[in-house]
Amino acid sequence: MIVCVCHRVSHHDIEREVRHGCASFEELQDELRVATACGRCGDCARDTFDAARACRPTAAESLAAKVARVIPIAPIAPATLAA
Repeated sequence: MIVCVCHRVSHHDIEREVRHGCASFEELQDELRVATACGRCGDCARDTFDAARACRPTAAESLAAKVARVIPIAPIAPATLAA
């Protein structure tokens, strides 16, 4: 769906920016120029941004997912050398 007609910004563009780490609506405006011309898309753009941020995993969830993939390996007993 086109969110901002003035700058041809779609909801996919907003979601992509959030996936790439866009932290605030103001940063989104700097990157995409959304809601900076006529302003009529401001509410829709902010709602789309908020929804995309809500779906994004938190830093703790991302770290937990990475740690869960690590397979622990049992330590190997040290070898003793015969004298």
